[in-house]
Amino acid sequence: MQLTHEENQFERKTFPITLVCDHIYFQQNIGSLFRISEAFGVENIIFYGKDIPLTPRKINKTSRSTHLHVAHNVIEDFTELQSFLLDNDFEIISLEIASNSKPLKEVTIPENKKIALLLGSEINGISDELLQLSHQIVHINMFGKNSSMNVVQAASIALYEITSF
Repeated sequence: MQLTHEENQFERKTFPITLVCDHIYFQQNIGSLFRISEAFGVENIIFYGKDIPLTPRKINKTSRSTHLHVAHNVIEDFTELQSFLLDNDFEIISLEIASNSKPLKEVTIPENKKIALLLGSEINGISDELLQLSHQIVHINMFGKNSSMNVVQAASIALYEITSF
């Protein structure tokens, strides 16, 4: 028998993970990132870029109201984002296919350190300036002809892996 939301036995917990969304603008993705963040106990979401469309009415359909429960803010300036990440001593992990990326299953999660998981835009991926800040760059091994997947699908896989440690 299927359990209701109230009957499930899942442990409620929050992980010291901040998602950093590099110029992600598609509202369905934004809503879905809230939903998956809430499901995986993400502490915070930072939307990096100008004019991020965080209109609750438009993202509510995919977020299923989780945007009300996940802390989030917008940072428009690179210097401000850089300071936030470095001053708070995050382990910065970029999810991107790059010449120096390693498979996600090889990611190392330092003990007692907050994680900043960087996700790239739907069009351009993660900017070079953010990749240069990264301590680790990881990719998801794929076996088809396509070399990318939707940012929410990728974030889901990465969060599952990171929260399994």
